Amino acid sequence: MPLQTVEPQRLYRQIAEQLRQAIASGEFAVGARLPAERDLAKLLGVSRPSVREALIALEVEAVIEVRTGSGIYVLAPRAKKAESADADTDAPPEWGPLELMRARELVEGEVAALAARHAKKADVQAMGGALQQMRDEVGAGQEPRLGDEAFHAAIARACGNEVLRDTVRGYWRARCGPLFERLGDHFDTVPSWNAAIAEHAAVLDAVRARDADAARETMRRHLKKAHARYSGSWPAAKKGVR
Repeated sequence: MPLQTVEPQRLYRQIAEQLRQAIASGEFAVGARLPAERDLAKLLGVSRPSVREALIALEVEAVIEVRTGSGIYVLAPRAKKAESADADTDAPPEWGPLELMRARELVEGEVAALAARHAKKADVQAMGGALQQMRDEVGAGQEPRLGDEAFHAAIARACGNEVLRDTVRGYWRARCGPLFERLGDHFDTVPSWNAAIAEHAAVLDAVRARDADAARETMRRHLKKAHARYSGSWPAAKKGVR
């Protein structure tokens, strides 16, 4: 089955389904290497980040395996598990990780600006504590996931808007989903987390200074850089810090 152009507004699930169907039809046999991410994006008429989200979804489903520095390979099909009638309604939303980060850039930039205007002393102390927790986690050879979440939660709590606070909570629920976990397995490294810590520190400095414009800009810059780190070339990626 020839690959077809995907409309730009469609999400990673539609891209993944096309690839899944191509594999099922035998266009890509078990053990075969798929075209490179750049070539798939051109064939499908979509961006490379959208293709990456689709590939991560297929890897989570054990349809393919991404071998860093080698390529993307088709796996033998596995028996499907029967779906439970009692589905987990609290499961994280299956948003594309890179798409989610673009949304965070827009929303959390404004959240940070509001936090700079409204943060109380206790809020700033909570941000500082979360930043130190990130440093401690990296120092212990761990991903600073808890400190990272605590930092963004403290920013959201300080903004003074419960709707925005709940929105940020929703982002972090999605951040705990299997797609983000697998993306982190490929791209999270000690240097990337140290870069993130420095970016968080810049946000905290702006909030402390009550500089809303700087808080907005530093938060947006952090999330843009995080997006760029997850969009890097596969050969450059190494396993996470665990």
